[in-house]
Order: sequence, then structure tokens, then C-alpha cells
Amino acid sequence: MTRTKLSTVVALIVVGAVAGFLVQIGLAAAGSPKFTPYYTLALSLVFIAAIVVALAIPIRRATRGKVRTRIDPFYATRVVLLAKASSIAGAVIAGTAFGLLLELLVRSGGLNSDGLLQTLATLGGAIALLTAGLVGEFFCTVPQPPDDPDADRTPGSLAR
Repeated sequence: MTRTKLSTVVALIVVGAVAGFLVQIGLAAAGSPKFTPYYTLALSLVFIAAIVVALAIPIRRATRGKVRTRIDPFYATRVVLLAKASSIAGAVIAGTAFGLLLELLVRSGGLNSDGLLQTLATLGGAIALLTAGLVGEFFCTVPQPPDDPDADRTPGSLAR
């Protein structure tokens, strides 16, 4: 599995921003109340981000520490999948929160300070989740083995 690319993160943020902006405009056009994220969403995102990093730290210590220990491959796989899912979800939620924030700033009505703070808190929580996912993916990478100067083999060649 490869790590999440920057282009994927940017594309998901853009898609989320467009979706969040259009949903707010659609709700306003239908006369429905607009979506305002609660502070608990931001708090939950930060809590999940902390869990992702906490689960990835033992893998980092096992693979890069002075004393390398064996780690359960199923545990490592689950953690890297959680980290990748967190980075993708964080990018989509950050984009959506950015779209909501953009709609709040460009609308003709007055600026609702509580709605603005809630949206900013959600954006911060989503960025924390995105960052934690990317850090968790980085922590789960295995370092390259040191090159053997005596070996004159290309990667993938058979041993002699």
C-alpha cells in the first residue's frame, strides 16, 4: 500500500469544499435551516486524531528504535488502514468545513459569530485528523534495509 499522495488530499479538499458550499446554497434556496457543525464534531475529530497517532507510535518504536522488536503484522496493517482512512476523511471534512466557511463569508446576511466559530473549530479538527492520518501513515512505514556493498544485485534479482 502506498502513502496518501498530496494530489489526492488536494482533490478531496476541493470536492468537499464544493459540496459543502453547494449544500449550504441549496438549503438556503429551499428555505431550510443551514447546516452548522457543533463543537462536539471538532472535539471528536481531535480525539480520533489522538487515537490514530497513539496507535502508530508503537509501530514507529518497533521499526526505528535502537532495539527493534517484532510487531504483529495484522496490528500494523490495521493501524495503517486506520491512518489512511483518517487522512482521507480528514481531507473531505476539512474541504466541507472550508466550503461552509466560504459560504458564511460571502453571503449577504450578517455574520453569525457562533456559526463561524463552530465552523472554524470543525475545520481545525478536520485538519488535525488529516495531519494525524498522514503522520500515522509515516510512522507505519518500514525503513529501507542498509545497502550491502558486496551485493551486486538489482532489486528483484535472484540470490546467487
